[in-house]
Amino acid sequence: MTDQVAAKQLMDPASRDKEKRKKARKNFWTAMLFMLPAIAIIGFFLFYPMFKTLYFSFFVVNSRGDTISFAGLSNYLYLWESSTFRTSMKATFLFALYTVPTTILVSLFLAVITNEKVRGIPFFRVAFSSTLGVSVAAGATIWLILLHPSVGVFNNLLAGIGFDRIGWLTSSTWALISVSITTIWMNLGFNFIILLGGLQNISEELYESARVDGAGYWTQLFKITIPLLSPTLFFVSVVTIINSFQSFGQVDILTGGGPNNSTNLIVYSIYREAFESGFFGTASAQAMILFALVLILTIIQFKFVEKKVHYQ
Repeated sequence: MTDQVAAKQLMDPASRDKEKRKKARKNFWTAMLFMLPAIAIIGFFLFYPMFKTLYFSFFVVNSRGDTISFAGLSNYLYLWESSTFRTSMKATFLFALYTVPTTILVSLFLAVITNEKVRGIPFFRVAFSSTLGVSVAAGATIWLILLHPSVGVFNNLLAGIGFDRIGWLTSSTWALISVSITTIWMNLGFNFIILLGGLQNISEELYESARVDGAGYWTQLFKITIPLLSPTLFFVSVVTIINSFQSFGQVDILTGGGPNNSTNLIVYSIYREAFESGFFGTASAQAMILFALVLILTIIQFKFVEKKVHYQ
């Protein structure tokens, strides 16, 4: 081994560089060999459907998935002029506006209060994270019963205190709010666990030093907790925004996109356009617009919001 090391040291720089490149190529192909199964699976289930959708968006496609004729940008121009698509986009942005900030703030509040060392707090941690174990179908069904116009718990409570019943799922004004409340409840468990984990990673010594210096609870919260939790908050915000643009199950079960397309979010609009109307071309165009929208929002967050994140 010593002779080999001495021989390498005696090699001229050009030979050493050649040897390094040879070793790097060998390591690269070895790594690719180990990654090949994962690349194949990701390529087949992610990249192939994505490129197929992009391809379909430029064609007229029948209900069997066969391309009939080249349409160019006609599918995109059709969506630009479609009032239904504009309503869908408006509903999607309103839904994201209702759900994303509320979910993060409520989850943060629950995580902060359950991070306290109080007797019996493990019970509340389990309770607040329990929605993570509830499927979308089960959660939406629970809220479908709670929001029922005649036998629902909420309307019975309103009637009991003298208020008029509300068409939670049948009114264009309340339907999107009702779906948003359901979504917030279903997303609380995941965000709560992530934020609580972030809080528990903050060193207790920082709080002890702050208390010695006379810092109160609110000073510690805004000067220590929030800044040190910012990487976790950033991750939660990115994931929550992406999930808000991909919501489908609760819309399908609660409202079916109605009434008057007030809850026809873009993912549900894609489903209806493709599998109910059979227009795969325009559905693919909607899917590509959704992809571009989510990509742009994610890039904006990494470009501007991440600058406010404190990693140390």
